[in-house]
Amino acid sequence: MTTAKQINWQQIAQNVLNGESITKEDALHILNVPDEQVLEVLNAAYLIRHHYYGKKVKLNMIINTKSGLCPEDCGYCSQSIVSEAPIDKYAWLTKDKIVEGAFEAKRRKAGTYCIVASGRRPTDKEVEHVIGAVKEIREKTDLKICACLGFLNENQAERLVDAGVHRYNHNLNTHADNYDSICSTHGYDDRVDTVSTSKKAGLSPCSGAIFGMGETKEQAVEIAFQLNVLDADSIPCNFLVAVPGTPLENQDALTPMQCLKILAMMRFVNPTKEIRISGGREVNLRSLQPLGLFAANSIFVGDYLTTEGQEPTSDWGLIEDLGFEIEECAL
Repeated sequence: MTTAKQINWQQIAQNVLNGESITKEDALHILNVPDEQVLEVLNAAYLIRHHYYGKKVKLNMIINTKSGLCPEDCGYCSQSIVSEAPIDKYAWLTKDKIVEGAFEAKRRKAGTYCIVASGRRPTDKEVEHVIGAVKEIREKTDLKICACLGFLNENQAERLVDAGVHRYNHNLNTHADNYDSICSTHGYDDRVDTVSTSKKAGLSPCSGAIFGMGETKEQAVEIAFQLNVLDADSIPCNFLVAVPGTPLENQDALTPMQCLKILAMMRFVNPTKEIRISGGREVNLRSLQPLGLFAANSIFVGDYLTTEGQEPTSDWGLIEDLGFEIEECAL
């Protein structure tokens, strides 16, 4: 078996750019490389990232339009029915508040505005509420709009498309064989179905995972390849924040080096896609956050759903210090 030390990562990156797919074996090698070889792997991943995205960095901003009150029992989530985390809980924000958030996204130089709501699935009335806000945002800004509302049926997905929603987020979260350990109220296949339904309706699929929830390295690789099969256009790579009061509160955080290896692996497996460093980057990557952008080309700015991010000015400075550029219009 080929060892990581013998692998010419730059050559594999060139092979990927020539249209070849990385093997699962080599993808697993990325997760197993010694820490002292991480820069070598990141350099190779950057060849792919630069080929497709140059020095551009996409910024995304979330608005949590409905917090808590969720009947699902996802073990990682502070909004779930089993969570005892002290979070703000509220029903839907008004249309004006959602529109106001879009202007805040512009102020933060985000090109994509993500309208997120807790819950299993939206009612038709809730979809109409989002549609009302989306239509006004589309009239007044050039933002790319992403919705994340839970499970969708075909009619709801089609109505979101007609209203001007560009993208739909629904993460796979973890490997199929690990799913029962984090959630019992729905299954992995439910998530795959929603990604497929939204794509069929014409929504750009945004789907990723939360790493650090007990999955094996082999399962992490399988997740990356499953996202390739689903043809997700945007892939959020979240790293678990073990929130006190949730079932996963005692889960150990990933190390910064583990996170960098995951990001590099995801770039090799999904070379043309938007790879986004998402929730948990501040906690898990810590001082190595800048290095993540040599594999990824997208980040969230500001706060997440119930956890705090860092100030947008810090992210702007991080991007500038790398010699990268913010892509302010994502359309």
